[in-house]
Amino acid sequence: MSEERTHAGFKRRTRLAAARERLLAAATPHGRTESVPLSAADGRAVAEAVTSSVDVPGYDRAAMDGWAVRAEDTFGASDRSPAALRIVGGVGDDGNDGGESGDAVGPGEAVRVDTGAELPPGADAVVRSEDGEARGDDLSVFGAVAAGENVGERGEDVAAGDAVVEPPHWLRPSDLGLLKAVGETEVAVAEPPTVAVIPTGEELVQADPSPGEVIETNGLTVSRLAERWGAAATHRDVVTDDADALAAAVGRDTDHDVVVTTGGSSVGDRDLVPDVVADAGEVLVHGVAIKPGHPVALGRVDDTPVVMLPGYPVACIVGAVQFLRPLLAAVGGFPADPPPTRRATLTRKVRSEPGVRTFARVTLDDSDDELGDEPGESGAETEDGDAAPGSPDTTATPAAADAESATTATTETPAVTATPTRSSGAGVLSSAARADGWVVVPESREGFDAGEPVDVELWEVGR
Repeated sequence: MSEERTHAGFKRRTRLAAARERLLAAATPHGRTESVPLSAADGRAVAEAVTSSVDVPGYDRAAMDGWAVRAEDTFGASDRSPAALRIVGGVGDDGNDGGESGDAVGPGEAVRVDTGAELPPGADAVVRSEDGEARGDDLSVFGAVAAGENVGERGEDVAAGDAVVEPPHWLRPSDLGLLKAVGETEVAVAEPPTVAVIPTGEELVQADPSPGEVIETNGLTVSRLAERWGAAATHRDVVTDDADALAAAVGRDTDHDVVVTTGGSSVGDRDLVPDVVADAGEVLVHGVAIKPGHPVALGRVDDTPVVMLPGYPVACIVGAVQFLRPLLAAVGGFPADPPPTRRATLTRKVRSEPGVRTFARVTLDDSDDELGDEPGESGAETEDGDAAPGSPDTTATPAAADAESATTATTETPAVTATPTRSSGAGVLSSAARADGWVVVPESREGFDAGEPVDVELWEVGR
């Protein structure tokens, strides 16, 4: 049994920041890349910088419909005293251009141009259609233009030598359009890291549970989260609580970039996974100061990181977001952007244990502006899969932990409200499925009061 735990609970719990740091220190980027067509690159992580070899646009162009002119020929023009220019290029009374795009503009001359057309030689500005009046070959200009006015310069969009995309970056449709604009047809992207997800527990079944049995959900949830975060996940069959079977399953999958187990990570007689990993490799952390999710364990076998998640579904999800998500970014060479957040005002108090980071599930409402305490206010988690809270590890300073937290209190009062879910147990999966996100209470706080503005982390919306 790990020296970090006893049958009564964990001797100590490592703070989140320190636990994550130990895990990421054991991760090695896989470095595998592939070139894919732009049409297949949306949502992939760019692996190599792309520099434009061309200017976009490749010429000075008209930014407005109108007439290309020399700006100096319009100086002093006004409604009362318009500048008189001669239209060249065969423009008739209807104003349509009958000339060629190569028509040059000389002193006192103008050439009809459409938006996006190449600026004729000699011109340095464009008079808008509404600022001029053509009659035959004569053009009256009712307002002066400066050099460069209504003109898109060569390289205005992208100049030759500019970086178009650089890693780490998730490619978006706008990036793909820009890559095509500079002449690229393919782009180098990171290969998805491979993840084996191994559900464990002798009580787990896939369907039709008998008394004492539970339908296995964590494997499906975690593997789909891993896919959403850019990995290629393999969802394995359930492995029973047997040390030899667990050792064989973990050893089989160390050819993956990451191994994830669900269940069997706490301190009970059937919680064998941490000891199995310790025998085959190394346990880096066992017991983390988060709620829900105390029983998270982190290790490695044959240089493959192993994330051991609790069996309670919500604790499993919290552990996956906090550890698997950043691990996949480190291994796959992905951007490590935090999940998006939304500012909201709490409708009820959220409580937290000092020294523990709490993830309180909430629902958001854009219309409810009624604040105040209600019966059944949200408290600290009580169903965490952890037999006893123990004492937090102090290897991470409170300042560092607070800096990492997404939740801050300010004097502003957002119109959107956040209501803690009624069911807060770590085993109540519906409380996560029905929530819009969670409020993160840092280790230095004992909670947030009703009416406080907070950041709601939309963990299931972003990568």
